[in-house]
Amino acid sequence: MNAENLLQKAQTAHRLNEAELEFLLTEPAAEEALFQAADEVRRKYVGDEVHLRALIEFTNICRNQCLYCGLQAQNRALTRYRLDEKQILSWAEKAVQNGYKTVVLQGGEDAFFTVSRLTPLLQALKRLGVAVTLSIGERPREEYFALKEAGADRFLLRIETTDRALYGRYHPGMDFDNRLRCLRDLKELGYETGTGVLVGLPGQTARSLAKDILFFQALDADMVGIGPFIPNPDTPLKDAPKPALTPALKVMALTRLLLPQANIPATTAMETLEPRGRMKALQSGANVIMPNVTEGEARLNYALYPGKACAAEDPSKCRGCLEKQLQAIGRTISQGYGWRVKRNG
Repeated sequence: MNAENLLQKAQTAHRLNEAELEFLLTEPAAEEALFQAADEVRRKYVGDEVHLRALIEFTNICRNQCLYCGLQAQNRALTRYRLDEKQILSWAEKAVQNGYKTVVLQGGEDAFFTVSRLTPLLQALKRLGVAVTLSIGERPREEYFALKEAGADRFLLRIETTDRALYGRYHPGMDFDNRLRCLRDLKELGYETGTGVLVGLPGQTARSLAKDILFFQALDADMVGIGPFIPNPDTPLKDAPKPALTPALKVMALTRLLLPQANIPATTAMETLEPRGRMKALQSGANVIMPNVTEGEARLNYALYPGKACAAEDPSKCRGCLEKQLQAIGRTISQGYGWRVKRNG
């Protein structure tokens, strides 16, 4: 195979097969050309604006036992918390004052937050004039419908891996087919639907990552989050090798080539692995950043992985810091809501 020809095909037709994706994922000589191609496609389809989403981590209580995640139910080292509506709205109001147009409510799968509890919260958030994204895990279709009716606009539910064997290994007690059902329901109900994977899980292969990228395209995901796996010392995968940033950037860049109009975040995990990791991601196909506006002890106790970038920083100063970094790479902060805009190529 020829990397130059494959990248040209991907830039124009936005199609690659599994073998072609696997080749580009494993060909070191193609890395810089891949990142450049993804950046060009990003500029053509979604422009130079970067959408900022204000992330509120409102509960770190979770019923699941995902082996890689610091929030897993069996982690006894973690101080658990659950924010009340007043606190959530207070931070959301600050985010709006700082210019954010989207609020993301992210939490573990916490059964306390029923539809009846989330509905007034969503209605109050909508009165602030923001788009609202939920990232609260698997729910029945009727709950997704009710939350959409209450005001939720977007939903993030990462598949983490489309390899059934790997999924089963790292998600004890969970059902891969139910995960797929949730994603289908969200799309059918009209949510802007986001998914994504971890890159660097033990046992993961380039072939499985190629299948992940094709899954994003088949789903027509509106947003795709690619996160490098970072071992957490309080989880069963604590001794797994720490990955490099480049493999995650390659998956992200290929996702941009096959889904040119999607919103793709430069994730905090990338910044954690490497200084300026988010800026590198923005120069390799990404167009979204999700600054954490959670404050106090909650900010420190949402411990998915250790050493999270910016965890000790004042959220109110984050936007100004990002603006300077973005200016340095020729990008600007979007003043809009950051909906996925479908344009003809």
